[in-house]
Amino acid sequence: MHIRRNPRHTGRKLPLRRARASAPARSARAGGALLAVAALLVTACSAGASTSSATSAADVALGALPRSTPAALSPYYGQKARWHSCGVPGFQCATLKAPLDYDKPAGGDVRLAVARKKATGPGKRLGSLFVNPGGPGGSAVGYLQAYAGIGYPAEVRARYDMVAVDPRGVARSEPVECLDGRDMDTYTQTDSTPDDARETTELVDAYKKFAEACGAHSAKLLRHVSTVETARDMDIVRAALGDAKLNYVGASYGTFLGATYAGLFPGRSGRLVLDGAMDPSLPARRLNLDQAAGFETAFQSFAKDCVQQPDCPLGAKGTPSGQVGRRLKAFFRKLDAHPVPTGDADGRTLGEALATTGVIAAMYDESSWAQLREALSSAMKEKDGAGLLVLADSYYERDGDGRYSNLMSANAAVNCLDLPPAYDTPEEVEKAVPAFEKASPVFGEGLAWASLSCAYWPVGPTGAPHRIEARGAAPIVVVGTTRDPATPYRWARALAAQLASARLLTYEGDGHTAYGRGSACIDSAINAYLLRGTPPADGKRCS
Repeated sequence: MHIRRNPRHTGRKLPLRRARASAPARSARAGGALLAVAALLVTACSAGASTSSATSAADVALGALPRSTPAALSPYYGQKARWHSCGVPGFQCATLKAPLDYDKPAGGDVRLAVARKKATGPGKRLGSLFVNPGGPGGSAVGYLQAYAGIGYPAEVRARYDMVAVDPRGVARSEPVECLDGRDMDTYTQTDSTPDDARETTELVDAYKKFAEACGAHSAKLLRHVSTVETARDMDIVRAALGDAKLNYVGASYGTFLGATYAGLFPGRSGRLVLDGAMDPSLPARRLNLDQAAGFETAFQSFAKDCVQQPDCPLGAKGTPSGQVGRRLKAFFRKLDAHPVPTGDADGRTLGEALATTGVIAAMYDESSWAQLREALSSAMKEKDGAGLLVLADSYYERDGDGRYSNLMSANAAVNCLDLPPAYDTPEEVEKAVPAFEKASPVFGEGLAWASLSCAYWPVGPTGAPHRIEARGAAPIVVVGTTRDPATPYRWARALAAQLASARLLTYEGDGHTAYGRGSACIDSAINAYLLRGTPPADGKRCS
């Protein structure tokens, strides 16, 4: 699976695993990212917040939720945030603690990085509004400081303290560590569409090396970065901030985190917006296959637009979308045999893996299509791969000094814990490739092989596919975009059908997620819900 994340949180030119983004800044993931992503989510039950004594079918599906007593958790729920300057004007930061293992709260802590921007007024303060950009692995604190705390509608920021928590294992919250920058460069360039036994072995070895590095550097934490644990952490932070209920906007993978919270704590769920929704009831291989189809849908939209532009390198006006896709696939194959230079200071060239990543990254937001056309033109006509490399680096969160954020490490760690692997052997993937290529002639083969990465993970999964109903929760707004590449629209419909109190809000358009993307209809519906508690009518459609 590809990263699923709100593309509006890095301030860079655009966004892609576990899955997966949305508003005026962007982030990304893919191709060699095809390497770093594979399995996916989990589910939750309707357990109470500070007790977990009742057993349910969802408990069984999750491998049993932690059964800590209220007394064991009371030191965590009794915390108060001590705010200090973040070094970013207008924002405050704090550190709170959560148990590393909810089954054994006395066994050590995880430190959680929390940030906020206080309500600006005027008007009555409505409490805290938690935000999460997805991933998994996206920094919520970074998203708050770069976008949500300054870019969310002024009326929302006036009434809410904008709050973010980096999930355990992510960014400022004890990040999972795997490969260093040089080894990540090698990893992201590994051929993700092997042509023979030797290349298959190289790909498997790359997955194994990545997994072994994560196990060596983050052994203790690696068993405790599941979405269920992160949702429980959010409840501790909610209590520390003095909020009776959690108000939340989650994008992409953040919708799974929000739905998990609602399933665990329906009585403590306030106004929840789940934008670019995931379906927690699906196994990893179905999620991966659906996402392949989602990227194909997005590419078809790009292809139709591209041939209308004078600078399209993939075909003139009137060229069928299928032919555009075949030309791009042929270009990828050419790069597989003969990479082109990029001018990169570290000597990286543009091969098939990085080029595919760059193209997929641009599928997240249609405002990146012009950048993609230019990058493809340079690579195809001038043998200059710099533009596509920029897109790929944005997806991987690699800076100009060759340093990577821990996005890809955390992404794999959470995904491989949340669901059993999609496939266990290369032979299983080979049999699945035709189905993936049918779903996406352009990206399907690489996405099929990406589904193998969790097979070698050093820690077994603790989650399983399961429905989330969250009975007793307040109305939950589920948002789906009809041509979303990373979280296909069918997932939004499925999640809305599962959640007992869901209202489905549909954006008929391109790109990943909908809130803050320019649709006045979407924005006004969500703002009305956040500010007045009035959810949109179920089934409302916007463009």
